[in-house]
Amino acid sequence: MAVFATLVTGSDGSTTKGGSSRAITSGADRTEFLARRRTADFILIGGKTARSEPYHRTPVPVVIASRSMVNALADNRNAHWWNSSPRAALDRGIKKFGSNVLVEGGASFIFELISNRALDGIYLSITPETGGEAKINFQELLAKFSDLSEREVDGTKFFEARGLKA
Repeated sequence: MAVFATLVTGSDGSTTKGGSSRAITSGADRTEFLARRRTADFILIGGKTARSEPYHRTPVPVVIASRSMVNALADNRNAHWWNSSPRAALDRGIKKFGSNVLVEGGASFIFELISNRALDGIYLSITPETGGEAKINFQELLAKFSDLSEREVDGTKFFEARGLKA
């Protein structure tokens, strides 16, 4: 089983700009992000992400864990809108689609899965962008994991963190 989250932030820790992550991503991040999602059995997101990001077409099933049943992705045949917690949706999705999961939810969604010890790791991209909203401390996030690798491509730093610390 491999349950990995993916998250992009600006260099100031902002996770959105103008309500979406699109304004803080980079070309290098986008390329890696799209390649990763094609290898997943399914993508897991929250309702807020479904309403603010472009999930109308996905290469694999997308599971939306949301207490709001306002389905923003009715036009995506691969979308499964489940009234459940992130952890319950993850468990149900693994049973239905497979254990190779890419969590693309927002920071609070990801932190909830970390607190439930449900992640094997995280892919974190830090772009040069600044001035966004919903800032996180990405050093604190990475410190939750025991194994960390880092590289840089065209000004974007890529971290792969594995092994949640006890």
